[in-house]
Amino acid sequence: MTTAPLRVGLIGYGLAGSVFHAPLIAATEGLALDTVVTSQPERRHQARAEFPDVRFATTPDELFDRAGELDLIVVASPNKTHVPLATAALEAGLPVVVDKPVAGTAAEARALAALADERGLLLSVFQNRRWDNDFLTLRGLLADGELGDAWRFESRFERWRPQPKGGWRESGDPAEVGGLLYDLGSHVVDQALVLFGPVTEVYAETDVRRPGAETDDDTFLALTHASGVRSHLYVSATTAQLGPRFRVLGSRAGYVKYGLDPQEAALREGSRPGTVPDWGAEDEALWGRLGSGESPLTGGGTPVPTLPGDYPAYYAAVAAALTGAGPNPVTALEAAAALDVLEAARRSARDKVTVTL
Repeated sequence: MTTAPLRVGLIGYGLAGSVFHAPLIAATEGLALDTVVTSQPERRHQARAEFPDVRFATTPDELFDRAGELDLIVVASPNKTHVPLATAALEAGLPVVVDKPVAGTAAEARALAALADERGLLLSVFQNRRWDNDFLTLRGLLADGELGDAWRFESRFERWRPQPKGGWRESGDPAEVGGLLYDLGSHVVDQALVLFGPVTEVYAETDVRRPGAETDDDTFLALTHASGVRSHLYVSATTAQLGPRFRVLGSRAGYVKYGLDPQEAALREGSRPGTVPDWGAEDEALWGRLGSGESPLTGGGTPVPTLPGDYPAYYAAVAAALTGAGPNPVTALEAAAALDVLEAARRSARDKVTVTL
């Protein structure tokens, strides 16, 4: 006996919707991309070309009016719409996946979590970089004790974009919830919390470097975890020479890894999970190195095979959670903990203080 796939309504078909959510939903057994909400003809044409059976809606309200025809709503629209759209979906009786950041404040995230609990509905946050190749590899090394006691975690998500691209992500309007602190910072903070647990102190520096830029484009965070680990996190659009993605130092050894997970680039280029061999695999030349006493750039350490990245695992876990076969892969309360750190970082940078959580 076969079970009909769960029908998904996707709100938004910009970068997040078209590159990440739609392809991953379509590649997930047990899910079907039913409806895309977009009013732009070119985006409808793009979606129809890849998903011939998809339906369209012009506004989110059209989805909520036929809630009985759907099993999941995915919110991949601009950040300022996340809370009102997730709220409307939950009030319509529909489980929800929300792209990060789930909200502009931790209080809003916790209110959404409470509403989902009250309605008995799934509310999950799309933190896809928990399934990056380097992050999966590092989690394995830490679990196996290869580094000994972890002492310091350095994480960089850096780009070289000397000219602002514009759009809501770079808007100076606080209502847009833009800037790198909340964009790339949502990823690096979430990863630090997953690896090393709750944070007790936050120090941050945020700058607006590029002519014409309206919001932070070069940001640094220093976190002190309750476990004693210190995390130094860098997010920047102004980095002319990129540093290592990870540099993790422990009592026994360190792990250094350069380069970004290849899945985003593959998705942007039109590759799809399940249609290409070795999805998420990385060339051996980019493997990180594990060792002590010498720089990896001068041959120190031993190459560590990078585990394949696995973004499809997120929606597979969502499908399992919806059918009672597994837990929510990323809860709103986990996202709220990351927003606590981001809010503290914003205050730290503004007031030039270290903030205690």
